Amino acid sequence: MIIVGELINASRKAVGEAIKQEDHAFIQKLATDQTEAGATYIDVNAGIFVGKEGQYMEWLIKNIKEVTDLPCSVDSPDPKVIEQGLKINGDDVMINSISLEKERLDAILPLIAGTPYKIVALCMDDEKMPETQEERLKIADVLINKLIQNNVKLENIYVDPLVQPISTDKTFGMGFIDSVAAIMTNYPGIHTICGLSNISYGLPERKFLNRNFAVMAIAKGLDGLLIDPLDKKMMSSICAAETLVGRDDFNVKYLKAYRKKKLEV
Repeated sequence: MIIVGELINASRKAVGEAIKQEDHAFIQKLATDQTEAGATYIDVNAGIFVGKEGQYMEWLIKNIKEVTDLPCSVDSPDPKVIEQGLKINGDDVMINSISLEKERLDAILPLIAGTPYKIVALCMDDEKMPETQEERLKIADVLINKLIQNNVKLENIYVDPLVQPISTDKTFGMGFIDSVAAIMTNYPGIHTICGLSNISYGLPERKFLNRNFAVMAIAKGLDGLLIDPLDKKMMSSICAAETLVGRDDFNVKYLKAYRKKKLEV
């Protein structure tokens, strides 16, 4: 399972303050904690700092790389900031993200064409947020083919079908999950990823719903999540789900987590 640790995000009050104060220790502890908890990538987002986002993106990445070998996920709505982040990373990096929105597509494609970068591909275009499986798959198909035509390897594409709140439409949960299944079936070797907390927006016990939704999506093929890896119950649910769907040969990962007392039930 690809776990993108979401905690180094300037929109979180404590992180934003740490960035303003250039608190190296705070940021580096978040990086090491997520690494030890099982993250695969460290997401880096300085998006609240208009005018200084690129500067802070570089500062964050430099500090993270001092304490962990994990690759970063360069996360920004601004293609110029993404380009700045790429300049101080190696080839093993994730870009969050590209979409079918024309302005963003035109700006990001030249940065990734022919590179080994991993890319999160959002199922979004200039018209609206997709609401049905059919709308998601239509966008995904066009976006995947554009990326492949620009020499992006299929295995480097992480399609995000976009989670939307079940509180606003009861079909959004299965619409997302069925989209994951279809994408993974139609494009063998591709990845699917999401930040899943939107599913529970407006409802009580959100973490409980998020955990169960993650397990359902993993059962349909989802193999990437942007989450808080310090959430032990979420990580335990992911570990169990991967074992149950056959992604854990000889139950090695599950037994290892058990022995290290990492399973929280």
